[in-house]
Amino acid sequence: MSTQLPLIIYQSAEPISAIRHRICDLPAEERPLYRLHQHGVEALSTTELLALLLGTAEAPRLAQELLDRFGSLHQLARTNKAQLRRIHGIGDAQAGRVLAFLELSRRLQLPTATEKPRITSPADGANLLLPRMSHLLQEELHVILLDTRNRVLDTQLIYRGSLNSSVVRIGEIFRAAIETTAAAIILAHNHPSGDPSPSPEDIAVTRQITEAGKLLSIELLDHLIIGSGRFTSLKERGLGFS
Repeated sequence: MSTQLPLIIYQSAEPISAIRHRICDLPAEERPLYRLHQHGVEALSTTELLALLLGTAEAPRLAQELLDRFGSLHQLARTNKAQLRRIHGIGDAQAGRVLAFLELSRRLQLPTATEKPRITSPADGANLLLPRMSHLLQEELHVILLDTRNRVLDTQLIYRGSLNSSVVRIGEIFRAAIETTAAAIILAHNHPSGDPSPSPEDIAVTRQITEAGKLLSIELLDHLIIGSGRFTSLKERGLGFS
């Protein structure tokens, strides 16, 4: 009498999609590093660039999951270490590489230490701070300090938190201007929602600071509201300036 052995099916612990998305399982000509050497970095997709940055065997899958989870590089720029670690396969080293890359990208858009850009329009002031402020998750108030020719002396963080007249001290805003003998200032704060539309509180604070500047002979040239890649100039719109 013959005995029929049970059919045993061995199944990989990893899903097939994950196996196919490991770098070692890709044909050589499809691997990001090979494509970079053969065609140049410009030829690589955003997913491939992120995969090179992550530098693990499962980097292609992780890179695609990052973009799927956050939707775009701009949204990824608003992330933090804890959010990155929630993605299976991303450890401290990979999260650190992503955060370092994002910070380098922001710093690359800032003026050099020896450069003193001149502010001739609201866009000039906004471009100075957009890389630093457009992806913040918390509201911040910065001041751009200018000399008599509207050249930038410095930019300083004044306040972090919701902007309203009860918590923003006028003296704190002008202290840096007095210490650096600035002739004028530009205020800028961000809206974490990404919408740079001014609120009634924004207009009220602007009006108070404008009046205080007249007493100190330090002109408030503008108040910029930074959104997600865009800005609003209260001076251009005549809000808070008389």
